[in-house]
Amino acid sequence: MAMLLLDRSDLEVRHADGALALYENGTRSGTVPIKLIDRLVIQGSRTRIDTGVLIKLAEAGVATLLLSPRMSRQVAIVLGPAHNDAAIRLAQAQRVFDHDFCTTWARQLVVAKLHRQHRLIKAAEARRPDSRKALHDARVGIAQALHEATHDELAGPPRMRGLEGSAARAYFGGFCSLFAPTLAFSGRNRRPPHDPVNACLSLAYTLLHFEAVRSAHVAGLDPLLGFYHRPAFGRESLACDLIEPLRPLADEWIWQLFRNETLRPEHFSQDKAKGACLLGKAGRSHFYAEWARFVGVPQRWLRRRCSHLAASLRAQGEPELVHFDDDYEVF
Repeated sequence: MAMLLLDRSDLEVRHADGALALYENGTRSGTVPIKLIDRLVIQGSRTRIDTGVLIKLAEAGVATLLLSPRMSRQVAIVLGPAHNDAAIRLAQAQRVFDHDFCTTWARQLVVAKLHRQHRLIKAAEARRPDSRKALHDARVGIAQALHEATHDELAGPPRMRGLEGSAARAYFGGFCSLFAPTLAFSGRNRRPPHDPVNACLSLAYTLLHFEAVRSAHVAGLDPLLGFYHRPAFGRESLACDLIEPLRPLADEWIWQLFRNETLRPEHFSQDKAKGACLLGKAGRSHFYAEWARFVGVPQRWLRRRCSHLAASLRAQGEPELVHFDDDYEVF
């Protein structure tokens, strides 16, 4: 199973005999069997796809991510049928108000994230002696936050967010030094991203978030109900929770893309009116080709994490369910 990217202008998608038929300017240009797809990403401008196709994809369990054509921003996610196990979501909602559970969950996420940030910076020190000072300072700052997050067992989510923030300031101080000055990467910014590195970070985090939403949905979890990121209108807070330990993996991968010159400054353009840096179509083709090779590890981690969480919640929620006899008619 693989991700299918539709990133062409004036593309029409139809359903034909269990496959997606792709038409450009009215001429059929390709066919992709739905059974070979598990994720669909649509980013091309003026791509036409009707509800019948989306229904076929959803019925097959294919999750669809709609991105804005130029900014690579998430517009919508279309998922398949919901999981039928109400026990999981019932217990999940109860856990949102369980202070001890949320505290433990938050610490596990933040500690895992900081460990990976520390490992990345430490490895970078060996590769980049020219950035030793910035990387050393970053490593010391992350280590301090990691020590406090690990040993302060009573610290709740607000304290974890503070430690995560202090570690992020130290981390990006070192991480920025790994990129060429011509990329103008001086720190994390978004909405819109101002430079090539931030444009790629935002797209990678968006794709990780999509994977987390999909993994949570498949496991029967509610992507909206997070324990570290509190539930908020219009935000898949559990997905936000899940991707935190994975961000450093994406960061290291993006560093590799620029280090190997898979992505170069000419792959980007500036929208001066919006102050945004845009990854062009040629750059996106390189980005997504490499993403297909990278994403397997995060996917497996997300599946395991969601499966384990769902199993523990099911055990808690099962006694709360009403069990009706087979002859009980719901409708």
